[in-house]
Amino acid sequence: MSRRLERGTRLLVATHNRGKLEEIAHLLEPYGVTVVGAAEMDLPEPEETGTTFVENARIKAHAAAKATGLPALADDSGIEVDALGKAPGVYTADWAETPDGRDFTMAMEKTHARLVEAGAAEPWTARFCCTLVLAWPDGTDAVFPGVMEGRVVWPMRGDQGHGYDPIFQPEGHDLTFGEMDRWEKNKISHRADAFRKFVAGCLA
Repeated sequence: MSRRLERGTRLLVATHNRGKLEEIAHLLEPYGVTVVGAAEMDLPEPEETGTTFVENARIKAHAAAKATGLPALADDSGIEVDALGKAPGVYTADWAETPDGRDFTMAMEKTHARLVEAGAAEPWTARFCCTLVLAWPDGTDAVFPGVMEGRVVWPMRGDQGHGYDPIFQPEGHDLTFGEMDRWEKNKISHRADAFRKFVAGCLA
């Protein structure tokens, strides 16, 4: 059984991504847990050397918990496209890297170009994956995986959300994540799936 986070606990969310921090803080609001971000604590971003989502989430969570003495929640997430051998997967953000920062429009164009080059027939089935890891300063942790099945669409649709949202249409929905209201997306997303498991294990 996972260790509980009591009301009033100060929880470090090990991300420098403001959008992700806002999503998690919003999800945690009903449980009386105070959220602080990695940037606010002046924490460096550890090198993500793992080859799976859980490995990278563990690296971030344990580094943050060790540095601050606080319980730390980290996630690693990305999109897997079946016709590309589940790429980009853990390298989802890497596909957006440029000398001037991350360019996700470029990353989405790259994804589409590779699908065309591969001669992949539509529908281009895909999924967003998220693994949450809650790490404690004593080195213990708990893992909560989440997934949202769907497909890649082209051209890009919508300017909401972040990352690859404009080319991902979740299963059972007509809108892409990029067209959905962000809080509506947060109810059905891969992160919401992982978060429900986290709540059941550590908060409920």
